Amino acid sequence: MSSLQDWRERLFIIVFKTDTPAGRAFDEWLLIVIIASLAVVMLDSIQEVDSQYRTWLSALEWLFTAIFAGEYLVRLWCSPKPLRYAFSFYGLVDLLAVLPA
Repeated sequence: MSSLQDWRERLFIIVFKTDTPAGRAFDEWLLIVIIASLAVVMLDSIQEVDSQYRTWLSALEWLFTAIFAGEYLVRLWCSPKPLRYAFSFYGLVDLLAVLPA
């Protein structure tokens, strides 16, 4: 049980603390994923691109949705007060990012 608690504490530091090297790396990785997701959505809105790469774009959109859902669940799991996070501004933004899927 102690090792599970250690994991939660480590993940909390990585996910919520941006003043650590791991926290900065996590935020940078997440920002790259967000930008890539936006690029896929933009490409999907171009009819010529969509008609040629629909399968790939759809697969990428689902991949990004799974990543964002996983990130949301990890934040809930490692948060000391999950409900407080879930109803915070950032928690609601994270939830709204995956709900449409």
